[in-house]
Amino acid sequence: MVSEGLKYNQPSLRAAAGKAPVISVEPRVATVRQGQSASFRCQAGSSALPFVSVGWKRANNQPLPDNAQLGANGSVLTISNARPENQGQYHCRASTSAGHGSATAMLNVKFAPKVRLTPSGPLRVRMGSPVSVECRATGRPRPKVTWKRQGSTLQLVTTATNNANTIQWPAMHPEDSGVYICQAENNEGLTEVKVEIIAEGGLGAPVASVSTTEMTVVEGHAVTIGCVARGSPTPVITWSKLRAPLPWLHTAVNGVLTLTNVGRQDSGQYICNATNVHGYSEAYTQIEVDTPPYATCLPGQVTLRPGEALSVQCLAHGSHPIGFEWSRVGSASLPAGAEATKDGKLIIAHVKLGDSGGYKCVATNHIGSSEALVRVRVKA
Repeated sequence: MVSEGLKYNQPSLRAAAGKAPVISVEPRVATVRQGQSASFRCQAGSSALPFVSVGWKRANNQPLPDNAQLGANGSVLTISNARPENQGQYHCRASTSAGHGSATAMLNVKFAPKVRLTPSGPLRVRMGSPVSVECRATGRPRPKVTWKRQGSTLQLVTTATNNANTIQWPAMHPEDSGVYICQAENNEGLTEVKVEIIAEGGLGAPVASVSTTEMTVVEGHAVTIGCVARGSPTPVITWSKLRAPLPWLHTAVNGVLTLTNVGRQDSGQYICNATNVHGYSEAYTQIEVDTPPYATCLPGQVTLRPGEALSVQCLAHGSHPIGFEWSRVGSASLPAGAEATKDGKLIIAHVKLGDSGGYKCVATNHIGSSEALVRVRVKA
């Protein structure tokens, strides 16, 4: 440990005739991640001039931190288990028989974002009242700060100043109730903090809530989402889909929305709206429909001459990631020289007469698989 007692040694020296020594530090700049170590060596311009004394200080003549260590007669400074507050300049002042000089090193410490919300919540806000939450993030490199609502991937509109990002409502409404997430990200990591905001009061105005805020379902299956709403008089509940009509195969009874035989086009955000004479409230559910692959080959039939190149693309619609595998119909392996790429291409640089026949592409994802055929004809 290095404390206030670590000061420069300044013995009474008579400088030798000639120029004062050139003092340097290697490296001049060091960049480390939080928890790593960094070392700096203070040295004279000529190895023939040994140090009579050497000392280290921080900028503004501040003492070294408690995780600093000195070695090699004080000429080597090591910062162990670096912390964000260790970032800054370090000055070496050294004396030789020719005089004294100084040099400066810079330490940069990178670390994942740290996030603080003000106020931290949960917040109970009277309807019609304003509310704002400030998200302040630190980190190196400087993190990008964004807000989103839990259950939605949409980035919310906020006010940004320096390293703070503020979400605000001029007047609280029932549909504003929910959990909000502040995310701070840099290339060292991602940190998020949540705050719950609850709208209260308001003469029996509706407050809607859904049974689930997000779900994933496989194509062809049914989906059921319940919505309830408090309020007086009893709110009327209706359902809608963001930027699209509700699927044709749906029913909505007593606040329960049922989708039958869902398809990929049914993915999206569904909105429960509760209304009475005092106002309205909305609650949201995000549905993602996973689909098995549907494979096709382009072209589906090829006629070539010996020596020409074959290039066939296998395409597949469905939930990603999708993998592709080529095989030859009636054979355990592809012809010699054939290449199947990860993106679904089958390539034979120079076809032979014996390469004629059927080739099968199988596209597979986590739900299922699909196959497509291409007919290849090689004739002289």
